[in-house]
Amino acid sequence: MDENDDKKKSKDTHDPEMSEIVGKKAERKLKAKKNKIKTIWFGFSVFGLVGWSVALPCLLGAGLGLWLDEHYPREQSWTLILLLAGLTIGIFNAWRWVEIERQKIIKTKDDDND
Repeated sequence: MDENDDKKKSKDTHDPEMSEIVGKKAERKLKAKKNKIKTIWFGFSVFGLVGWSVALPCLLGAGLGLWLDEHYPREQSWTLILLLAGLTIGIFNAWRWVEIERQKIIKTKDDDND
């Protein structure tokens, strides 16, 4: 009879640490499930944002270069020079934006682990 009493006591006792751990895990799973839909759309928006952040400076550089080539011709092509400058600026912008988003993701994961 003593063994049965011990088993009942162990089942009846409530372990607050375990309930906190389970609660945090459940909260994380619900958060992940909610963010899954956002993640798909977020992925599509990243393609667009990164693409435009590179394409727009390239187009602006090429346009300005064409105008300069027409009005101020010289041996080197303004179009090519400004196209490459626009590409460099665009790649830097895209890299910076992706790095900021990566830091946000890392911070969110660290917050979830605490």
